[in-house]
Amino acid sequence: MGSLVGEGEEDQHSPLLMTNFGDTDAEKPFQRTGTIWTAVAHVITGIIGAGVLSLAWSTAQLGWIAGPLIMVVFAAITILSANLLCDCYRSPDPECGPDRNKSYMDAVQFYLGENHKRVCGVVLNEGFYGTAVAYVITSAASVKAIEKSNCYHKQGHDAPCNYGDTRYMLLFGGVQIIVSQIPSFHNMAWLSIVAAIMSFTYAFIGLGLGFAKVVENREIKGSIGGVAADSTADKVWLVLQAIGDIAFAYPYTVILLEIQDTLKSPPPERKTMKKASTTAIFITTFFYLCCGCFGYAAFGSDTPGNLLTGFGFYEPYWLVDFANACIVLHLVGGYQVYSQPVFAFVEGWFGGKFPNSGFVNNFYSLKLPLIPAFQLNPLRLCFRTAYVVSSTVIAIIFPYFNQVLGVLGAFNFWPLAIYFPVEMYFVQRKIGSWTTKWVVLQTVSIACLIVSILALIGSVQGLISAKLS
Repeated sequence: MGSLVGEGEEDQHSPLLMTNFGDTDAEKPFQRTGTIWTAVAHVITGIIGAGVLSLAWSTAQLGWIAGPLIMVVFAAITILSANLLCDCYRSPDPECGPDRNKSYMDAVQFYLGENHKRVCGVVLNEGFYGTAVAYVITSAASVKAIEKSNCYHKQGHDAPCNYGDTRYMLLFGGVQIIVSQIPSFHNMAWLSIVAAIMSFTYAFIGLGLGFAKVVENREIKGSIGGVAADSTADKVWLVLQAIGDIAFAYPYTVILLEIQDTLKSPPPERKTMKKASTTAIFITTFFYLCCGCFGYAAFGSDTPGNLLTGFGFYEPYWLVDFANACIVLHLVGGYQVYSQPVFAFVEGWFGGKFPNSGFVNNFYSLKLPLIPAFQLNPLRLCFRTAYVVSSTVIAIIFPYFNQVLGVLGAFNFWPLAIYFPVEMYFVQRKIGSWTTKWVVLQTVSIACLIVSILALIGSVQGLISAKLS
């Protein structure tokens, strides 16, 4: 998943994004000027991220028919989920209701109550934390790939250019410990802009290299059944893991309402947002299909787990280096984009629970070389450092790109992209039990739950197998 550029006024306690798109009605109002094209840009930026690098591998596991088909199915489900959520922005009337739900968590609380909000908060924050772990793994792999690329260029493709991951993960963690302490870091909209540019850059480079490799080979590799496995059981596990990886690459529902809150009206925000979502997902799906299919066509059964770090491409080495440098820059910012909401949630909870604690609420001025003076809080220092250290340690223990993405995608897809949107839609539109629409949406929800459970089992099995081997 990518990152977003905020509009409107920032909100230090936003539960979802580093830069909040909206504000509450009690705050100073701002003019909503967003259009269908700004919404399309935000959605595409929010979807495309590190997950695109695993799509060629996923296509290789699934084969030429199932691979593209499953991407299209996930795109259709994402469009359905987005359309349901668009109707939940205003209430009671979805087009002109006076009450606005300006974030995913606000909508869950408004329609489903406090208990559902707590569950949603746990899943959301787990997803943010898991993404931070995945970003540590991916950034280390990219730095290692730059070293290997230069080594292969100088010493030949058969040279023993082997490097470990741990030191790069520790270096990345050290950088994040420092930047996490800067209290105004979450106000830096430029960070999201840079991260978005970087994600598009490396994704297009991966696509271009895959296409060039197909032209160079003068053949389209791969098969209908995908990569062969040692046994039927192994093949099933790999297929389920691939589905989890695709699930990680798609959903953006947790940011949809914040994007919708930037849109001007008339026309009604929900109509604009539905058109924007459909357009953006069509564009993204076409791009995903190109990345996945060209990667598989280029390498066939040898398709690497990460298109830019698995060394299907050796030359031009400088372009491979540049693409991996873009990944690292994207993930340095992306780590903060997905971690700042967890920081705000935990620190806000402690602030409310212990209003008289100096450890929680006192700030001390600190001046470091090359950095403007800022206020340091003991709780912030301890918690954020522990957060970064723990995510880095988990990444060191489980440095497996495809397996980790599969676990995250499978675990988070159903509750955030299906269950909560469907249940909120039922309440908003007053859909009665056992009506046609209720039965259809519940059937879709149950089917997605089953697929998510199977994909989670396959991804966990892959994670354990990779660790034991």
